[in-house]
Amino acid sequence: MARAAMTVADLKLRRTVRAVVGNRTKLLLTIAVGVFALGPITALGMSVLPRLGEQAVAASLPAETATTMTEYVSGGFAVLWVFLVMMTVMRTVTAVAAIDEPAFLLLSTAVRNTVVGLVTAEVALYASILLPLTALFAGAFAFGAGTPLPVVSALLAVALVVGSAVPVGFAVGVWIRHLVTVYEPIARYRTLLFAAFWLAYFGAIATGGLNDVMGTLFRSLQASPLGWPGHVLLLGIPGFDPSMQATAGAAVGSVFLVGVALAAAVPSAHRHWTADPARIDDETVDEEPTSDRLEGLLSGTVSRPVRTVAITAIRRTKRAPIRLAYAGYPLLGALGFFQQIIELGTVPSFLAVLFCLYAIWAAGVLFTLNPLGDLGPALPAVVTSTLTGRQAIRGRMLAGALVGVPLAVVVSLAVGVASPLSFERTAALVAGTVVGTVTTPALAAGIGSAFPRFGSVNVTNNREAVMPSKTAFVVYTLAIALPAGSAVVLYLEAPELIAGLIASVSAWTPLPSVSISARAITIGAWTVLTGGLLAPVVSYRYAVERFDWYDFE
Repeated sequence: MARAAMTVADLKLRRTVRAVVGNRTKLLLTIAVGVFALGPITALGMSVLPRLGEQAVAASLPAETATTMTEYVSGGFAVLWVFLVMMTVMRTVTAVAAIDEPAFLLLSTAVRNTVVGLVTAEVALYASILLPLTALFAGAFAFGAGTPLPVVSALLAVALVVGSAVPVGFAVGVWIRHLVTVYEPIARYRTLLFAAFWLAYFGAIATGGLNDVMGTLFRSLQASPLGWPGHVLLLGIPGFDPSMQATAGAAVGSVFLVGVALAAAVPSAHRHWTADPARIDDETVDEEPTSDRLEGLLSGTVSRPVRTVAITAIRRTKRAPIRLAYAGYPLLGALGFFQQIIELGTVPSFLAVLFCLYAIWAAGVLFTLNPLGDLGPALPAVVTSTLTGRQAIRGRMLAGALVGVPLAVVVSLAVGVASPLSFERTAALVAGTVVGTVTTPALAAGIGSAFPRFGSVNVTNNREAVMPSKTAFVVYTLAIALPAGSAVVLYLEAPELIAGLIASVSAWTPLPSVSISARAITIGAWTVLTGGLLAPVVSYRYAVERFDWYDFE
């Protein structure tokens, strides 16, 4: 049994590591997030922890201070346990419990071996991240204290937390996945449920509610069994007298919790993997009436080929909204701004402009940033049909405008009214946003035609979609950001300020001084702005020619 379980764990680990290492973009993003998130904390810990170790050895702590530190450590480990359970639940729902070729795996070995193998692989993944970091910080403290015991106790405490949290998260996650994929009354609305969950999650982050929840858990769970691993950590730190009952309870309780979680996970996984997925046959019931109404609305204004392309693009996106997941990525960076808006009770003027720029950017991203790749296997048939490039590109531009213009009106009005902008400037903001959402689909069409992507990529752990290429994303974003920045520079009359800033920064560096006149900056800004205004026309004409003369070789 152990050998079969370890084989499953080894295969799972290999596939997970290969999926990360084999994708250069994902690997670079992971490294960048790790450096920016952990770099400052690591540097601070390496400078502070050795001195704390020296102080811990040099002087005995007062009873009140030792009690306070014990509560903090216990609360921290309790929150870490809850966090790991939640992360494991989400990974189980989206990836871990979605095994490939379940019939082959379940015929090859027992369900118990599969469950133990998957849980072991997840424990190894978490341990590969947490244990090295723990050893690094504990080693810095131990260097100052002059004893290796803090390293041993810290590694043991983290191992107890990881080893007990992952099985519990897996058992809970299997049942949640079973409900959203097999139990038909819930599976029917799983897309709405997932959307509501992520909306609530990011809303809690933006409003600071997540910090309040974590603070409440930190205080409430300090004295609970979830905080007992903290006493294991304190065993190796001089000056502390941890509870031996809590230390023994952490070890025994972790073993007991692992046994109970696995005992519950095995039959739960067996029931889930042997069940048929829910059949939802009415997901597209109201799709045709909507398309018919839209076709009737457009029948008197645009030609039939253009109308057909636009409706088909909207219909395909409605059937598979995961294709537009990338359009929401910039909103992740705006979570801090939402918290600022809530605290201030108003939308700052610069944020109002940024949100309108996002609406303009999104209008071009939705349907026209990959006009050739989005056709998929139908590309040869469409390109060789009687459909012209002008009709194909205009149809996609029409689809972008049909979705983008209402979005532009709603967003610009909302942020304009909620901001300190005057009525005249709000009206100008609305008009500019609407015009931008009409022109950016033309800009995106040419850029997407120049840098197409035909293959699908992983949007989530188990969902694939054809997305625009990274080059198209970057070029399109710069094509909007640079003219917008130039317009801001000219509107604020900032060339002299920028020239002085460049000269000051250049004087601080050891490199030869650089001096750019305000006149040169003004000319450059006007050049970039003019090029940005002409780019949609040039891009549209290029997209049409690219479609008409597309060569499959």
